[in-house]
Parts: sequence; C-alpha cells; structure tokens
Amino acid sequence: MSEGPDGAGSSARPVADLPKAHLHLHFTGSMRVGTVRELAASHGLRLPAVLREGYPPRFEAADERGWFRFQRLYDAARACVRGEADMRRIVREAAFDDAAEGSRWLELQVDPTSYAPFVGGITPALEIVLDEATAVSREPGAAQVAVIVAASRMRHPLEARTLARLAAQHAGDGPGSVVGFGLSNDERRGDTGELARAFRIARQAGLASVPHAGELLGPEAVAATLETMAPDRLGHGVRTVEDQRVLERVVGAGVAFEVCPGSNVSLGVYDDASDVPLRRLLDAGATVALGADDPLIFASRLVAQYEAARSVHGLSDAELAGLARASFAASRAPEAVRREADRDIEAWLVQEGPRTG
Repeated sequence: MSEGPDGAGSSARPVADLPKAHLHLHFTGSMRVGTVRELAASHGLRLPAVLREGYPPRFEAADERGWFRFQRLYDAARACVRGEADMRRIVREAAFDDAAEGSRWLELQVDPTSYAPFVGGITPALEIVLDEATAVSREPGAAQVAVIVAASRMRHPLEARTLARLAAQHAGDGPGSVVGFGLSNDERRGDTGELARAFRIARQAGLASVPHAGELLGPEAVAATLETMAPDRLGHGVRTVEDQRVLERVVGAGVAFEVCPGSNVSLGVYDDASDVPLRRLLDAGATVALGADDPLIFASRLVAQYEAARSVHGLSDAELAGLARASFAASRAPEAVRREADRDIEAWLVQEGPRTG
C-alpha cells in the first residue's frame, strides 16, 4: 500500500528527509560520544564508565527522576571541553549532524560561563561559538546555526543579568547571531521571580524568551514562568497538561512547547514513551517543536523524536509535516529559510511513500 498526499496509509516517508528546525539542543549535550572520548583522552581526563564502554547510560533512579545521575554525566562531559578548538569542533559537528537528519536551522543553547576559564572569559567564550556558527553555516551540508545564551538556575540571579546583557550585545536574526535567552538546569532550584529582570533585558534586545519549565515541576512552575519571563517558548513544558487552565493559558498566549520525548523518558518524567503527552498538546492547539535535548547523554537524536511521534503516538505523515512547520514557526529563522523549508516540507509530503507488502 502506498501513502497518499494526505499522509494516510501504512507506508512511511523517510523522516530524515523532512526539513526541520531544531530548537532544543544543548552545547555539551550535542557532542558525539566519540568526540567526548577523544577530548577526554587528549586532556588526560577519565570519563565515567557509561561514557566509555558502558554506553549508552541507563537512568534507573526513579526516586530522583534520574536527574542527579544525568547531571554528573553532563558535568563530566563538559569538563572535557578545554579550549577554543574543542568548542569550535562541537559547533561544527552539531551543524553537520543535524543537517544529516534534515535539520535546516539549529538554535544551539550554550552557557558561556562553563567554558570561560579556558578562553579568557564569558565574552570570548560566546564569540568563539558565534564565530564558528557563522563559518559553518556557510558550508554545504551543514545546518544554519544560531545561538541561545542560557543562564543557570544554580547560580546567582546577578549572573543571569550579566549573561542577558552579553546576549543582547550579540543579538541578531541570522546564523552566527544570538537569537534567544534561556534558563536551564534543575528547575526545582532557585527563585523564578528573581530571574525576571534578566529576561526583561533580553526581551528589550529583541531576543526570544525560552526558559525551561514544566519538566521536573508541574503546571504551577509553568504559570510562574508565564508571569515572570513572558516566554515565547517553553523548554519541555510537558507537565502543563496536568492543569487544563494553565494549558489553555499557554496555548492562548501562543507560547510554543519544545518537547523532547527521549529525555523525558530517560529522566523518569514519564515511565514510557507513550506517556509523553504529545498528542494531548497537539489536540489542545499547542505549537510543538520536537527537540533532542542532550543526545550525548540520552543516545537519542532529533530524527528519533520524529520517529517516536510516528510509531508511538500514531502521527500521520501530514501531522509530522505539521510538526516540522511548527518548528520553523516557533524559531527565529530568517524568512527566506522559512519559505524554503515550507516549500520543501510540502514536497516531502506530496511525494509517494515507499511501497510495502
């Protein structure tokens, strides 16, 4: 049976050929496992066993939702990034790896404070990432790369303001520019209200507001984020569905959800891939952009999220095309990139799927 233009039927078009924007990918977490092993060896560092012979990691500590084990592994990987060459390699590999999966536009999230000690400060750390993003975006076979500067909930709110001002100085609307300001790390830590000023600084510079919320905490955290950070997108946001009123507020405000099914299951937010509320968000009218979060740790890249949407959640090819369109709509990609992607998404959808049986 072959599949018609409406996406109905039993066949499946290659998801890697579907043009996408990738809006939720962390700098360290984007690394190839081979890369982190090589960096560790070059710097004389010893990686945890699960990043060596035991890969991929398994998160079984349901009582802590796997978060603390994840953070230890992430910190160990980040410690292997020790200078400009390492940073440039990560940006470059992310651009080519994403493009191989159909990603045309990548918004790579980075906290420059993590790498500042090795390159002379947060300003050069950010400028190295932006410079390499500009360079690789011009190369055939690479995704175009923009940057989201992310503050950490684990640090003082004054640091978030410093990062917001730095991000504002590099704000732009094309590859190699800062296009958004985010907030990452354990959302159970810190005071959301104390970070509001940093987000005001970023918004005044025209940057997208893209904080994490609604993953480890529920809809009450999402409501607080709406009030203090005026988000354009929510990193994860999946637990918003636990309160219909909050869900309606988020959807009504046009806030997009960056849904990362693979990491949600790995961290124990949901027990099974089928429990991730992707279909419920879509049925509520939400704008959803699928993301891979930290492929190094979760061993699950962007294409795997689309494949799960098809195989686990039963989305048709027409609905997958809708997710791809939504990813561009929620992005800060230039209009020319969006127009070309929309044309090619339609071409992907109208082609005849492979025959089966």
